[in-house]
Amino acid sequence: MDKKWIDLRSDTVTIPPQEMKETMLHAPLGDDVYGDDPTVNELEAFAAELLGKEAAIFVPSGTFGNQLALLTHTRRGDEVIVAADAHIMYHEVGAAAVIAGVQLRTFDLVDQKRLPVDKIESLIRIDDIHYPETGLICLENALGNGCVVSLEDMKAVREMAIKRDVPVHLDGARIFNASASLGVDVKELTALVDTANVCLSKGLCAPVGSILVGSKTFIDRARKNRKLMGGGMRQAGVVAAPALYALKHMVDRLKDDHDNAKYMAEQLESISGVEILKDRLDISMVFFTLSESVISEQALVDGMFEKGIKISGMEDEEYRFVTHHGVCREDIDQMMKVFKSLI
Repeated sequence: MDKKWIDLRSDTVTIPPQEMKETMLHAPLGDDVYGDDPTVNELEAFAAELLGKEAAIFVPSGTFGNQLALLTHTRRGDEVIVAADAHIMYHEVGAAAVIAGVQLRTFDLVDQKRLPVDKIESLIRIDDIHYPETGLICLENALGNGCVVSLEDMKAVREMAIKRDVPVHLDGARIFNASASLGVDVKELTALVDTANVCLSKGLCAPVGSILVGSKTFIDRARKNRKLMGGGMRQAGVVAAPALYALKHMVDRLKDDHDNAKYMAEQLESISGVEILKDRLDISMVFFTLSESVISEQALVDGMFEKGIKISGMEDEEYRFVTHHGVCREDIDQMMKVFKSLI
């Protein structure tokens, strides 16, 4: 029997539950490039309805979905406005320059979660021979730092963008976490943007894939660009089936992950030397600092691993533990025993 690991590195490590795996065996298949895969077609129709948009397209990954949106929204040489620590800026390998041929112009969030609407508007550049034109504004919700952006801030950006005639794309990789945290229907978030990318392989447990939603005209253009980018999958129903299961059955349970993250934060906070970043506890992520004088980073990572617990090292001098479908309260209690024994 495989060793049971407690994996706190990310919600990307989720393993599909058995019922989700079984959908892969029985999915009706066709050639999706021809539009003939019934399972992909069902997934895209269901996702569009769920997210309140006219159309949807299934893509291999979140990075693919975001970069497909940039390519479809913009012209080469355009400028895209995005937060300085956004996934599109920070974790997508410079793809915006390589694929869409655009440059990114950044703004800093206020208090790590507020959108500086006036600052964003001041970055828009249009109709000057010396400047690139602003082709797109990109937002993210939930944020990778564990925070959720308010509806009020998103609305303010939306109203400004309409006034300035600039489209808005949402990196909604964890949009269902955001809607759960805010207590609103996901459609209330997607209504405030032109397009949104939604990851299915994080907390929703699908093995692969993301959904890009928008108007029918936009998605029709994106479908051709998906082919250009190498994303024209053939009998893709085998991975669309678990993605569809994820949207139908795994969304409502995300609140459990949020509750478990708060429980974990409370347990960690009881340890001398651990400082929980409580203002970034909106979703399933616990960020904290721990002095190297208490235990070194490598000693903590290695010691946890030896006891069957996978964690990441620090980034920007912070640790991040993530709860998900594969982490229950008993796992957290076991992790805490090991953590305490190491320090």
